[in-house]
Amino acid sequence: MSGFRQECLWEKLTPQPVTASALFGEARFDVCVIGGGITGLTAALKLQEQGRSVCILEAHEVGHGGSGRNVGLVNAGTWIKPDDVESTLGQKQGARLNRVLGQAPAQVFAAIRRYGIDCQAVNQGTLHMAHNEAGLADLRDRESQWRRRGADVELLTGAACAEHCGTDKIAGALLDRRAGTINPMGYTKGLAQAFLRAGGALYQRSPVVDLQRQANDWLVRTEAGAVVAGQVVISTGAYTEGEWTEVRRNYFRGYYYQVASRPLAGAAADRVLPHGQGSWDTRTVLSSIRRDAEGRLLLGSLGKASNKPDWFVRSWADRIQKHYFPELGQVEWELHWTGCIDFTPDHLMRLFAPAPGVVAVTGYNGRGNTTGTAIGQALADYLLKDDPDALPIPFAPMKSLRTASLRSCFYEAGFSLYHAGQCLRVIL
Repeated sequence: MSGFRQECLWEKLTPQPVTASALFGEARFDVCVIGGGITGLTAALKLQEQGRSVCILEAHEVGHGGSGRNVGLVNAGTWIKPDDVESTLGQKQGARLNRVLGQAPAQVFAAIRRYGIDCQAVNQGTLHMAHNEAGLADLRDRESQWRRRGADVELLTGAACAEHCGTDKIAGALLDRRAGTINPMGYTKGLAQAFLRAGGALYQRSPVVDLQRQANDWLVRTEAGAVVAGQVVISTGAYTEGEWTEVRRNYFRGYYYQVASRPLAGAAADRVLPHGQGSWDTRTVLSSIRRDAEGRLLLGSLGKASNKPDWFVRSWADRIQKHYFPELGQVEWELHWTGCIDFTPDHLMRLFAPAPGVVAVTGYNGRGNTTGTAIGQALADYLLKDDPDALPIPFAPMKSLRTASLRSCFYEAGFSLYHAGQCLRVIL
């Protein structure tokens, strides 16, 4: 037990570095992408392959942000139901977004195959698990809505549900066969390597400090250099830093933590999610459950673990594990880590064109692996063709969320109280 420590599992499993130095001096490119996550890498790779000269400026190292620290679920659609998407955006735009994001898992797995990315990819679907009867009713509604749109989804109940989930504590589970799981750090670094092989320029440890119009170009300054480019893509998500852009005022920051066990073996472990699906539940403060290729059990939930003592995090993980999988006995937890999510009030993303030649995106609401891949490709198509129809939703005006910091604090306080209640067995 003494080995429990704060470290991201995906970093441990993807130790090979992406070789890229910081930017020094001035350089000129057709396109400058700010942010070396899945969105920026996907856009940059497509643009580079289509003949544009492209550079990426990453403030830290590739995979530092949510792209390398998330659960690794390759989910279809948005957080909210497809009917709600169309109600919010209008039928035409909502249907287009549902269609694009419904196909996004296929884009992820196609990229993995095309570029030979080693990231533990498993395309066996995901399970959305109902923790009670209300959750089951919600899943019945989701199944109906997605089936009307031709999606390969199935609500599992009874013995089929218990067998797929490996627990009898679930009322039902929506199996989405379009989806799957990956090692997100492996996927992100794989995209970076493909970009470098294509001749792109990647600068790490190069945070942007200023973005200014310069004649018909943009001057993007870092701490030790500058890039002059005709077009700029801002894809920094929840990890946007500095005062050089208003993007960070258009979402509120949330957190998600995960706990990983040491590799598990034996008959009891083999019954946990035996078909390789990742899962999450219908709780308001949702939990995620998955395995990795080495047999580890990964549990996660909304909130921070980085500001809590190890005993609290371990106690929470014990509580969840013993509720769902008591036959595992005492599990030895090895790692825990926390990542950031860019939330919007309606749980839908935003695309921006704040100035000529500049595009930006935020608000993935925890769906970055698939949404980042689909939107990265769409932004590249838009810049190549100057065609708004290449985008799944139209650009929106920037509107600062005045209560962003308050929302973040309120949600985090609520999540912490909820988890404390779970540890004390007051709630589950």
